[in-house]
Amino acid sequence: MTFLVQYLSEEDGKMKQKQKQLQNTVLPYLQAIPDIMRYQIVSKAVLGILLLGLSTAMRWTLHSTGRVAVSSGDFLFLFTTWQGILLIVMALVTLFLYVAFDLNTMILFSGKRLKQEEFTVWECMKESIEDIRRFFCPAGIVIVLYIALLAPILGFGISISLTNGLYIPTFITSVIETTPLYNALYIVAIVVFTLIGLANMFSLHGILLEDLPVRRSLMDSRSLMKKNWKNYTKNNCVYFLSCAAIMLLLGVVLLGIPLYFLGVSTEGMRRFWLLAVCMNASAAFAFAGIFAVPLYLMRITELYYQYKEEPDIAYAVQEHQRHPYLIAACILGIAGVIVISYLGNKAFDDIFPPKITCPIIAHRAGGSEGAENCVAGLEKAAALGAYGSEIDIQRTKDGYYVLNHDSTFLRTAGVDQRPEDMTLEEVRALRVDGEPVPTLEEMLAASKDKIVLFIELKGNTADQQMADDTVRIVREAGMEDQCVLISLQYDLIDYTEKTYPEIQTGYLTFLSFGNTAALNCDYLGLEEESATASAMDAIHRQGKKVLVWTPNEPASQKHFLLSKADGIITDHVSQAFGLISQLEKRTDFEKIVDGIFN
Repeated sequence: MTFLVQYLSEEDGKMKQKQKQLQNTVLPYLQAIPDIMRYQIVSKAVLGILLLGLSTAMRWTLHSTGRVAVSSGDFLFLFTTWQGILLIVMALVTLFLYVAFDLNTMILFSGKRLKQEEFTVWECMKESIEDIRRFFCPAGIVIVLYIALLAPILGFGISISLTNGLYIPTFITSVIETTPLYNALYIVAIVVFTLIGLANMFSLHGILLEDLPVRRSLMDSRSLMKKNWKNYTKNNCVYFLSCAAIMLLLGVVLLGIPLYFLGVSTEGMRRFWLLAVCMNASAAFAFAGIFAVPLYLMRITELYYQYKEEPDIAYAVQEHQRHPYLIAACILGIAGVIVISYLGNKAFDDIFPPKITCPIIAHRAGGSEGAENCVAGLEKAAALGAYGSEIDIQRTKDGYYVLNHDSTFLRTAGVDQRPEDMTLEEVRALRVDGEPVPTLEEMLAASKDKIVLFIELKGNTADQQMADDTVRIVREAGMEDQCVLISLQYDLIDYTEKTYPEIQTGYLTFLSFGNTAALNCDYLGLEEESATASAMDAIHRQGKKVLVWTPNEPASQKHFLLSKADGIITDHVSQAFGLISQLEKRTDFEKIVDGIFN
């Protein structure tokens, strides 16, 4: 009996020790949240003021060139004019500022907290701004560019808030994924750059916390990671699994349990409670997301010092402090949720319309419904109920306009020749999945009074003559109000809009800066990753329409069908209509979730 009591006592002691160890590990991070919140508010306010001045200077510089925006179809002037060079320099300064405020300040904050030094947020910001000069060297610029541009594309490592949504456009990745050589090179590049990022993970810490020169810090980081990569991997797995568990717990507590008991609420109040529960959960998830990077930087900083021959160093548990402003913020937040939920309940059907009205436009005539850029595909899209059909035209050697997307007919018809090197008679002999290559006139005849034609001026022959000829052919067909001329070349669209204002035009872009909405056109076609809600609102304020190209995945189609887009250009027309049918059958809960989280 004595042995059993002693054994249980020892086990109880071990359990309490583990609990205390866990508490001492987790509690310092939780205690840091109020300070991180202050840091976020102050740093973002200061950064906002600095960026306001910088962005104003950039817009003035851009306007001095006679442009309202720089976009993917009009960017070469950046490398050929003094204004363009100045814009590039100011863009680099912007990246440096974001690195200073998003990352450097938090690393200094973490280091001082770990060393239990007295400091203020202002002191950390001042020091981080002063340390920017350390990066004014080739190696430092490479570090900043990696963090700002490569890290978000790779989806690995730490990045800045300005570019954390950076991406490779879908129309480029689709080509990469369908070309074995490109795909292999792409995978190799991702692996190589990810390993480079991993090896240099602690480079900022050496520069900021130990005043090491950039090159020395890079070497030091690689040495630390080489010795400790297994421990680093283990700690990262534990950290991210813990974060996932916390998010799951939040979901259960804030969504799962309340929704379970919502069945007892009256029908009149059900929508109110659904809105309140979902908005409360959304706010909690957003709140958690705000602290994700700062807390991760705290953990990385702790590992850095532990790997630097200080294995026992850890954040100290702080004395209990009251944070009345945090409690007040939570109370105000809950009150706001209640008010918004009440108003949302009153106008539920206006906020979440029962019908989906976003028009569907078939890509390359009929998308996957038929042969690419052929009459049969267009007719199938029209039969399915598509609003429009997007086609690509190029000029033949003898001056006719035929349909083809690529620079040659190799992919579609198996002939490695360019349209401009062939006569119409030679093109007519080609077959695309058994279908003849049509002329522009044939596509106009097939679409008249059935479907709107979005005619893209494409290829090496896309010039003012093509614009003039296309307008003439459209007029001869009497279809001015059933056609839209579109292009990736802004100068061509600007010419068409100025010369033929009665003809509808659309400019396609996947990257832009400035007042893009003020560009001279009727439609702005945004590549799906750049088609944000704010971009759409800005375009609509200018009285223009928004097209989104080319959402093909169900999740992407769903997102834009529920957005303010005036049309989506897609390869999968049947799939889009199937999604519309499903979306119109959603429950109130599904509508709210889509509205908040979509």
